[in-house]
Amino acid sequence: MLNEQIAKDVGPAHLDIAWEQRGDPKHPTVLLVMGLAAQLVNWPLGFLRALVARELHVVRFDNRDSGHSTHMRDAPPPELPAALEGDLSSASYTLSDMAADAVGLLDALKIDAAHVVGASLGGAIAQTIAIEHPTRVRSLTTMMSTTGDMSVGQAHPATMKALFGGPPARTREEVVARAVRSIAVVGSPAFPADPAAVAESAGLAYDRAHDEVAIARQAVASVASGDRTPLLRAIDVPTLVLHGLADTLCDPSGGRATAAAIPGAELVLIDGMGHNLPPGLWARISEHIAAIVRRGDARAGGTAPRRLEGR
Repeated sequence: MLNEQIAKDVGPAHLDIAWEQRGDPKHPTVLLVMGLAAQLVNWPLGFLRALVARELHVVRFDNRDSGHSTHMRDAPPPELPAALEGDLSSASYTLSDMAADAVGLLDALKIDAAHVVGASLGGAIAQTIAIEHPTRVRSLTTMMSTTGDMSVGQAHPATMKALFGGPPARTREEVVARAVRSIAVVGSPAFPADPAAVAESAGLAYDRAHDEVAIARQAVASVASGDRTPLLRAIDVPTLVLHGLADTLCDPSGGRATAAAIPGAELVLIDGMGHNLPPGLWARISEHIAAIVRRGDARAGGTAPRRLEGR
């Protein structure tokens, strides 16, 4: 069951941000940041349960331009091919803006600091939160993500062709079918996903908000944000970098480069894991996250993040 709420006037951009929480708010807060073309409902419920079972308070939300959060429909048309060639004039925002949205949500929820967990593009946003808002981050987990350096973490050409070749999916039926086909390409070969569960999640996301142009705006934002490697070296919180060795959408070189850039980062590489969170890995991944949360709280003096007053 989804118990979604809308926070109004969030962050410097004064956006609506859709969010949901699970678990006891007295436990350490884990802020889950989703990736490109994904919504809060794309965090599997079983994974959320695994985190809550480890005494974590989980907050998931829709980034700008996804789900029920504000869509930037008045922005200029995004030109991804041009951005990849160096023309960033069509970028209407950057990952810094998306990071500020997330911090604004923490303000709205009166949470002074959280353990930030990001997947794929969400990992890049999570890194940006840790870089630009260090006092709001107790620990950082970046999964199946990269540094912004275009020489690492790139999708394999065959994967790009399989995912984006052919006519675009527009109807609900087409979008759901594409999601099921895609998971067969980018998923975890050693930990098969349930096609019915993939279809259900894709259908739910379509029903909430299907916006292909918004997806392109997020992609341009990522390209426009550039290489974070020098800035990652300044991150000073316990950090977990988790990556699947079978990931062909974000090559494991991206995870290795991220861990190499962040001082003291723990690198966990998982055989047979691709670019998803399959049921067979929920317990293992949630235990890694719980461990980095414990390290973060211990470093902060063993106190749970306090609720802010007057915000």
